[in-house]
Amino acid sequence: MENEGEPIKIHRGLMGVYFDRSPTTFIDGKAGELRYRGYSIHDLAQHSSFEETAYLLLRDELPTRAQLDTFTGELSAARALPPAIYDLIGAIGNAHPMDVLRTAVSALSAFDPETADNSRAATIRKGIRLTAQVPGIVTAHHHIRQGRAPVRPRPDLGHAANFLYMLTGEAPSAGAARLFDTDMLLHAEHGSNASAFAARVVTGTQANLHAAVTAAVAALSGPAHGGAAEDVMRMAEEIGDAANAADYVKRKRKAGEPITGFGHRVYRTEDPRARHMRDGVKRLSREMGEPRWFAILEAVVEAMKPYARHGVSVNVDFYSGVIYYLHGIPRDLFVPIFAVGRVPGWTVQILEQSENNILIRPLLQYTGPDLRPYLPIDRRA
Repeated sequence: MENEGEPIKIHRGLMGVYFDRSPTTFIDGKAGELRYRGYSIHDLAQHSSFEETAYLLLRDELPTRAQLDTFTGELSAARALPPAIYDLIGAIGNAHPMDVLRTAVSALSAFDPETADNSRAATIRKGIRLTAQVPGIVTAHHHIRQGRAPVRPRPDLGHAANFLYMLTGEAPSAGAARLFDTDMLLHAEHGSNASAFAARVVTGTQANLHAAVTAAVAALSGPAHGGAAEDVMRMAEEIGDAANAADYVKRKRKAGEPITGFGHRVYRTEDPRARHMRDGVKRLSREMGEPRWFAILEAVVEAMKPYARHGVSVNVDFYSGVIYYLHGIPRDLFVPIFAVGRVPGWTVQILEQSENNILIRPLLQYTGPDLRPYLPIDRRA
């Protein structure tokens, strides 16, 4: 009988289980280290760009100037959405932005010329197009649900600057564009998280890229995966002033409640991406004349220092929400922004799964009743 013999060890949530190998993302949770294809996230955050990093993820190596120019041209050429997608967004405009994004990504499969081609080359091309299109979906819905026409992309702006332009209708400052670029770079890929694993499961069935990314977006929509930035901003508003942070933390910890933006499934020390968001929030707060939110966050970090030895340290999403808030971005767009930067990472996960594909089919230990006789319905009490 199945499950008899040796005791079965259950790994709930597949925690600690290695299900495959990957040449893309190195994470050392104890040391707080993250690398994309061997490059430190710190070097990339300080010196690279989203476009360059996306190329690195998709093509394995950093680009030459000519290669980067070609890549940015491919992104620019793919940013406009099919008219039917704007119609679809309008038809479901009252839905949550993540539901709109999921539906629109799925619908784009009907318009992509290579939807059914799962070869590596075609999957990369589809991933590039989808990387370019997702910002347009998010920003178009933002305007359509308020009765405005979408703002079309500008060919002279990069990925992050175009997103802000399409969202606000105004070209961002160089500093604001750079900060958003860094934010998207830091979120571009992060190993086998819930959304990436969902994409791999779907890819394992030999489904196409749009189907797999649709599943990834669905997984990201859950607050346990993508909702931290939104919750941090809510916490900052609840605290109200930096002087209240210490009492807030004490009250929460005494009640056994987590502090939003602290702790991570992988990192046992500070998330290596967090420092770059911290510096960015500090600069943006000064630029926009609103230092209060950064002061609150720093006061929370100070109050949480005694718990760092237990592996409860700040993560990347702790600072992201304030960046979005300072730009006047509605809170329900915080998670879609995560998706705007993550498409290259999902594409890489799909590529890796496809290269040595296997149907992902783990087991469940049965804990129900033993074999029982079937009784006809007229003999049941």
